[in-house]
Amino acid sequence: MFRLTVIYDNRANQDFTASWGFAALIETNRETLLFDTGWDGPLLLRHMKKLNIDPTRIRKLVLSHQHWDHIGGLPEILQANPGLEVYVPASFSENLKREIEKRAILIEIREPVEISQGIRSTGELGDRVKEQALILDTGNGSYVLTGCAHPGLAAILDTASHYGKVKGILGGLHDNEEFERLGGMELIAAGHCTAHREKIKEIFPAKFVEIEVGLRVDLE
Repeated sequence: MFRLTVIYDNRANQDFTASWGFAALIETNRETLLFDTGWDGPLLLRHMKKLNIDPTRIRKLVLSHQHWDHIGGLPEILQANPGLEVYVPASFSENLKREIEKRAILIEIREPVEISQGIRSTGELGDRVKEQALILDTGNGSYVLTGCAHPGLAAILDTASHYGKVKGILGGLHDNEEFERLGGMELIAAGHCTAHREKIKEIFPAKFVEIEVGLRVDLE
């Protein structure tokens, strides 16, 4: 089982602050990982404090792509937890990779690879915007976690399907209109940059979950 907590998003419940960007915490029975950082590091840390998340517990940080609203909180996270393992698409700028290496253990991602037990990167996908997503394998099907899904749902889900049945997707879905690729899923949790949120909700009302800061989902 994975416990996923949204700690940064454009929408937030009354206890938190909405801000453009995305970040989610993934907890397993072995370790804690952070996926993206939003853009405002101090706000990210305030949300963590409210959620009783100790940043020093995080063992690995996965950055989906090099856009400001997904990596802006990186300096604060690395200051709070030096020596963190940071997984980035190999296409990240050389200057940024050098800066990360000064403060953390940098791992460049090109091909699909296991990052933690049951957690695999799709590898670097896409042409115009290079991006990685995560595949969370519960042993009873998998869930895909995306930052913005710039490479398109087809590319992401085709890759994820190599490792078993995809039961759900969570994260930003950008302007993707490949709605048929969401058919048969048990969970569609859309947030951040999802342009067609209302359309997806209309097509899949029973499966749709609105992402907001503070959302906590157990995936099994």
